[in-house]
Amino acid sequence: MRQGRGGVICTQALAYSYKGGPTLFFADIEAPQGAVLLLRGDSGTGKSTWLALVAGLLTPGSGNITVAGQDLNAIGKVKSDAWRARTIGFLPQKLHLSVALTVYGNLAMAQWAAGQGENAAQITSALAALDVQTLASRKPHQLSGGQAQRVALARAVLLKPKVILADEPTASLDDQAAAASLNLLRDTAAREGATLVIATHDSRVESHFYDQIGLMRLSLGRKKL
Repeated sequence: MRQGRGGVICTQALAYSYKGGPTLFFADIEAPQGAVLLLRGDSGTGKSTWLALVAGLLTPGSGNITVAGQDLNAIGKVKSDAWRARTIGFLPQKLHLSVALTVYGNLAMAQWAAGQGENAAQITSALAALDVQTLASRKPHQLSGGQAQRVALARAVLLKPKVILADEPTASLDDQAAAASLNLLRDTAAREGATLVIATHDSRVESHFYDQIGLMRLSLGRKKL
């Protein structure tokens, strides 16, 4: 794997185009291990697209991305899925917990996706770290919104990822719930030593992290060719 220029996330001359839509151009970024990066911008400026590119879910139209030493332009589809499961903890705006599986089963599925065998001790430890170990046998519909977010975050960090990506984690939350969500993300990333990227257009996120040492910001805009 080619090493980046010194950051766990390095992008250069990154651009992406949706069919029939504008081309999105992104500023270069070099985020070190353990940094907190706020990805800011209004709806439609490409925040979710940037996250998907860094996670290897989309292929850029041009430019280079290196994440945790892996050049994403040089990895194939099959290897990409296993690499993502091991390296990226993704907390989407819609949590996408499998309704057919228990909380335990949702975490076990993450282990299978990474090509690993089921590890009950690892699952129990991840749930306990987020204080939801007593919910292991419940289905997603039996969880409150806050419990579901904790379970989704436990799944995201189960394999101790190098990078945690959170897409609009405070959307539709009141001030108290938003603060709890952001504390949860910051504390979890710090415990795992992971680089945390939060995509947001919520000004409360900026305020919450204003005193974060080494805080990075990337503001997105949209341009046409």
